Amino acid sequence: MAFVLLAVGQTLPSMVVASALTGLAGALFNPAVRAYLAAEAGEERRVEAFAVFNMFYQTGILVGPLAGLALLAFDFTLVCFVAAAIFGALAVLQGRALPRRAPAKGSAGSALRSVLADWRSIAANRPFALFALAMSGSYVLAFQVYLALPLRTRDVFGDQAGAVTALVFSVSALAALSGQLKLTAWAKRSLSGPRAIAGGLVLMGTAFVPLIPTPTGSLTGRAAGAVALAVCAALLAWGGALLYPFEMDTVVRLSDDKLVATYYGAYNTVSGLVIASGNLLVGTLFDTGVGWLPWACLAATGLLCAGSVIGLERGGHLRATPVPAPPDGPNTDNSGRLPAPGPGADPGAHTTWS
Repeated sequence: MAFVLLAVGQTLPSMVVASALTGLAGALFNPAVRAYLAAEAGEERRVEAFAVFNMFYQTGILVGPLAGLALLAFDFTLVCFVAAAIFGALAVLQGRALPRRAPAKGSAGSALRSVLADWRSIAANRPFALFALAMSGSYVLAFQVYLALPLRTRDVFGDQAGAVTALVFSVSALAALSGQLKLTAWAKRSLSGPRAIAGGLVLMGTAFVPLIPTPTGSLTGRAAGAVALAVCAALLAWGGALLYPFEMDTVVRLSDDKLVATYYGAYNTVSGLVIASGNLLVGTLFDTGVGWLPWACLAATGLLCAGSVIGLERGGHLRATPVPAPPDGPNTDNSGRLPAPGPGADPGAHTTWS
């Protein structure tokens, strides 16, 4: 509906309504799809499932803009109608394929009271609130692919900024696709969940260090600026790929497997509010004219968030990911068959996928 309205709308109010509908769609879809994924994967395979989920997400980030640019060569309306058709087809397919869940019974009044009670219980979950605040900085850092990096690209490359920005997007997506499963498998073997998250945050903060030097307008300076942008995009993607599966798993653990979709919704709400305020702050830092200041502050944000996650782990606020011991010899399910190893896992080591 939103993309159809974008295609046919000719006034500012219609554009605002269409944009609001896209936001509402994301608010409905994102928590629900993560809750479905967590439930269907189960505790033992949840991290790997979220790793694969992020691969598909990054594939969309890579392919989507390229397809959009190709369609935009014909007409913007065509872009919108094709997007509407894709989402319509997905709605039908998911409506037919998703496991059916019976809605909770009760009157509208009791349903409202239940929702308010759920929100109060989430607000009272102090470990979850602290974790959401600690992680919200990572979303500010990730969003700079769409804000700070294009601003640097414009300053360095001027009229050629559009092509370089598209290249930066491609580097980001390809880095995530190439590293996701390997990073997840390595982290499951070597690190606890909180340590993997902290490592990803450090990597994301470090990504902005190459941008602190201000490039010159010479050919060498522009080449150095392009390399710094590519390195930043790749490190941001690898840092996000390292932490994302463990971050999503931690939200489920902090929820005690109850109200999982509502917890994801609350988590996204906190992240969205911090992104909005963080982007205002980043824009203000750029307006100061001090070239190194935004990048230094973004780098410090990653390190501060990593330190916060480690502090939460040491304070016992984050539940560690348990590796269940096999009940009888090899790790088996109730049927007595060995479960298939997760993506990127080493089939010879049960601890990487149990």
